[in-house]
Amino acid sequence: MPVFVLPPPAIASVAIAGSAERFAVRRIFCVGRNYAAHARELGNDERDPPFFFTKPADAVVDSGAEIPYPPLTSNLHHEIELVAAIGRAGFRIPRADALAHVWGYGVGVDLTRRDLQDQAKKAARPWDWSKAFDQSAPCGPLVPAAKTGHPEKGRIWLAVDGEVKQDGDLAELIWPIADIVSICSEAVELQPGDLIFTGTPAGVGAVQAGGKITGGVDGIGAIEVTIGQPRA
Repeated sequence: MPVFVLPPPAIASVAIAGSAERFAVRRIFCVGRNYAAHARELGNDERDPPFFFTKPADAVVDSGAEIPYPPLTSNLHHEIELVAAIGRAGFRIPRADALAHVWGYGVGVDLTRRDLQDQAKKAARPWDWSKAFDQSAPCGPLVPAAKTGHPEKGRIWLAVDGEVKQDGDLAELIWPIADIVSICSEAVELQPGDLIFTGTPAGVGAVQAGGKITGGVDGIGAIEVTIGQPRA
């Protein structure tokens, strides 16, 4: 048994719908600009191939949480996403085999410090500070693919304080789930516990301290988080 200088951190995890068990999270990969309308609203070309950025595993937070408004930003944005949870390892996975590596699905929100992202883009610097901050990856309970199948269409939506801001359909994904899993596995060997946030539809926008975010994906589930006051 190894002896650690400091106590090891708690294992990051996501709830599983209808179960006391939890899904241990290893890594979080996120796909940028995977809905054409969202790519256009940010001034990008929707024909670009997919690209990925990451968040730390402990950025996950359960549905129902209150998340402090993060530091260093005055423009915190919501991005609703279908989340694919990997249950089987694979490297250079053929597209035809990709869905066999998905354990289940959930509903996530990619919280983004948009002002920091805009600054990073202009300076040609990494996005880390805009995307990979504390509690920046809320994720609702996962549902096994054995129960839901692998969704190809269905409403995906998000509301702030009851007002719908994002309203799209999974059929609008530029790169469907099988493509995303296959392409991601070209760069890294996917492992059980990896989460892939698959992209957000149009309508992203700011949420203020005190704002309540609700959202969902038809046939998969829902999520609800509150943005609290900044930490003292």
